[in-house]
Amino acid sequence: MSDRPPQVEIQIPDDIRSQWEQRTDPVVKVPSDVLRQVAKPVDKPGAATRALVDRMKSAMFEARGVGLAAPQLGASERVIIYKLPEEKEPLRVIVNPKVVSSKGEQIGPEGCLSIPMLQGDVKRANEIIVKGVDLLGRPFRRRASEFEARVIQHEVDHLDGILFTDRAEVETLHWLVDEDPDVPAE
Repeated sequence: MSDRPPQVEIQIPDDIRSQWEQRTDPVVKVPSDVLRQVAKPVDKPGAATRALVDRMKSAMFEARGVGLAAPQLGASERVIIYKLPEEKEPLRVIVNPKVVSSKGEQIGPEGCLSIPMLQGDVKRANEIIVKGVDLLGRPFRRRASEFEARVIQHEVDHLDGILFTDRAEVETLHWLVDEDPDVPAE
């Protein structure tokens, strides 16, 4: 999905913005310019890339996310990480990821740590093959489907300055506002 959709401007309600300001996680929020920039490729992963990944991992877990792209920490570099909730495997890291093939279609809800509390339905490929390099600079390819494919496509979009709202079915975008914050979400 290399097509570049039009950017959707997000109007953040005052009550949502005040809740964002109370958050302690280091994730960059809209309308930060770094979220709309095309990230630069990493020449060769080294100590700086490993340190960035460590910061990303800490931030993602603190914010209770499943994926994060380097621009979401203010680093315009082509690095993504993710960990699927049901996986017992360690966190996955892809440096310079590129989706090289895609097939099928899925439509499902997405949210983003850079736009907390906003959700909407997004059409994505159901199966992809992504190539990239690991933290040691070794090239690899990975086939992913369903939710994993959705997460990878969402994070790769971040590297191209695309937010999920740009691909969402606009009429499905909605703010998740609990009437009673003490009631657990289902």
